[in-house]
Amino acid sequence: RYFIDWKNDVDSYFTIDATEGTIATNELLDRESTAQYNFSIIASKVSNPLLTSKVNVIINVLDVNEFPPEISVPYETSVCENAKPGQVIQTVTAADKDLSPAGQRFSFRLSAEASNKPNFTVHDYRNNTAGIETRRNGYSRRQQELYFLPVVIEDSSYPVQSSTNTMTIRVCRCDSDGTILSCNVEAIFLPVGLSTGALIAILLCIVILLVIVVLYVALRRQKKKDTLMTSKEDIRDNVIHYDDEGGGEEDTQAFDIGALRNPKVIEDNKIRRDIKPDSLRFPRQRPPVEDNTDIRDFINQRLQENDVDPAAPPYDSLATYAYEGNGSVAESLSSIDSLTTEADQDYDYLSDWGPRFKILADMFGEEESYNPDKVT
Repeated sequence: RYFIDWKNDVDSYFTIDATEGTIATNELLDRESTAQYNFSIIASKVSNPLLTSKVNVIINVLDVNEFPPEISVPYETSVCENAKPGQVIQTVTAADKDLSPAGQRFSFRLSAEASNKPNFTVHDYRNNTAGIETRRNGYSRRQQELYFLPVVIEDSSYPVQSSTNTMTIRVCRCDSDGTILSCNVEAIFLPVGLSTGALIAILLCIVILLVIVVLYVALRRQKKKDTLMTSKEDIRDNVIHYDDEGGGEEDTQAFDIGALRNPKVIEDNKIRRDIKPDSLRFPRQRPPVEDNTDIRDFINQRLQENDVDPAAPPYDSLATYAYEGNGSVAESLSSIDSLTTEADQDYDYLSDWGPRFKILADMFGEEESYNPDKVT
């Protein structure tokens, strides 16, 4: 019988047939994780298990080309603004996670979409290295600061693996010898060589000016509000007047006087009551006033008649109610509805009121007894 001498977890990757002694894999193997396995196998006699022997087994895992090659660092490079065509700005190499056999080579080229852009190109040196070269005369940071160059790398193993790696090329300001002076954002906005401190001072001055302008505008608005008031202590003392005069009676569009009418009557009668109707106004038959009618009832009756009358005021008119109430203890105080005339009145009682009413007594007394020439 055959057995594996279990010493560690590595032995679990393999199994052995107890009768035939055939070794097989028990799990998937990864050369990048473990390239070699070392364990022992014990053989014992069936008739006598005490008779055993041990042998050491070493298993090497062969490589399979499963990983594509990649560009070694750096992935970012720079180019001077005054660069010339054909100038090499970076040399790149490749790395492969697979165990590269002797003689394996890598090839470099541009991707199909980048081949039509005449900015940069890749020159394969055929020794597992390549150079990034310029294809134009000069670059401008103001027009474009960054360029992205896709580079395709292939290996020579089977099956062939390839990958596309994007390189970042930054445009920098250099001197005449090609030494890089500045590649940051400051170099774009300050080509004349202003320092960071100068830039901060300029921005601070701009912020202070903006704050001053905002405060000035706010004070001007506050002064305009103060001029509308005659007293800052109590706004109730202020009188705001508008020197605007309307059009008088001809200004019919300014105000609809019909709004002053009874709202219920306006809803019932849609005829406008702020203008005189065209139809002829016929005299209304007023019911006779009863003797015991109260003045309040009389006025309410007349108001109701005018409210339901479409030809009633408020156009220029005057409605009078010539009615004098009755039942007064002091009897009649005027000559309204009086059946007597002035000739029937007796004013002799005025002479009894004293000398102050003597002139009135002479004026309203007998005609022959009054002589204006004797009045003093």
